[in-house]
Amino acid sequence: MRTVIDYDSLADHELAELLSEQDRNAFAQIFKRYNSILLIHAYKKLEQQEVAEDIVQEVFSTLWQKRESISVATNLSGYLYTAVKNRALDVIARQRTESRYVDSLKYFVENGVALTDHLVRERQMKEIIEREIGRLPLKMRRVFELSRNQHLSHKEIASQLNLSEHTVTDQIKKALKILRTRMGLCFFLI
Repeated sequence: MRTVIDYDSLADHELAELLSEQDRNAFAQIFKRYNSILLIHAYKKLEQQEVAEDIVQEVFSTLWQKRESISVATNLSGYLYTAVKNRALDVIARQRTESRYVDSLKYFVENGVALTDHLVRERQMKEIIEREIGRLPLKMRRVFELSRNQHLSHKEIASQLNLSEHTVTDQIKKALKILRTRMGLCFFLI
């Protein structure tokens, strides 16, 4: 015949011993006895209710999973408090690391790292454009460069190169069409 155990009256070391023997009622009593106080302990460290609840739940889960190998018979409350404290400290350390990471990202964005990336891309774009302009036929390239780099009017270019204004206009239109096509392919391939 089995004896009925009054779990409420058992000392911590007795509950720990029964726990190591896989007694679910002993575990339930330990949970009942320490859950609220451990939640308060975790909350005081973290000031975040949900995180405190998660930590306490993890501690009890670990206690049950390792019930046969954990030696807590002499100081169950000490084990539980230490486990909660250590997990809370881990959370605090992780939050500090995350905070430092976010702060460093903000610093880089605010102090021009994003601008630097933009400038690098702009430089690369200019190099691609210059390379494509360099691939234009010689006469077309000369007309285009006088128009875009030296900002000469079509009339001034025609006079300087001994061409008609119509030819200058036509050469610039063709150059733009070629560059748009080539640049579109370049952007597609990047």
